[in-house]
Amino acid sequence: MTKRILVAGIGNIFLGDDAFGVETARQLLRRPQPEGVRVVDFGIRSYDLAYAIVDGHDAIILVDATSQGQSPGTVYLIEPDLNEFDQLETEVVNAHSLSPERVLQMVRSLGGRPARLFLVGCEPAVLETENGEIGLSEKVQAAVPRAVAMIESLLDELIQENKQPGLVEA
Repeated sequence: MTKRILVAGIGNIFLGDDAFGVETARQLLRRPQPEGVRVVDFGIRSYDLAYAIVDGHDAIILVDATSQGQSPGTVYLIEPDLNEFDQLETEVVNAHSLSPERVLQMVRSLGGRPARLFLVGCEPAVLETENGEIGLSEKVQAAVPRAVAMIESLLDELIQENKQPGLVEA
């Protein structure tokens, strides 16, 4: 059986490095993807992402700028504990931004829960520009190919899980 995997690029293109997930998704969309893999640039469309997650995938890979206290351009692979999201306080969804935590709360309120969740994140350098410039900082732009490679490697691992040598999928 073919696995269903969603790769979700998220972020706001008007907030500098917050567009990391969007740009990474754009780069992935230019490349062939394995069967069952869907790459979507969700931008700041939190409701669309929540409904896509509820649609039932074997794995969700969120791609976003995330501050973890390292040098700008550092790329992370995080598999968060889904139980932690149950402890978050409820917040009204902000139509101008997309918080993975709030989207997961929305998913839960819709009766869904992702089977497996990963976050491919990048440490931002600039999250807002005074003159409204669109585009990633140099360090974060340089991190996009590393993130693409990380996602492709993760996809390979996820697709190969549970396959046994000598067995052919029907």
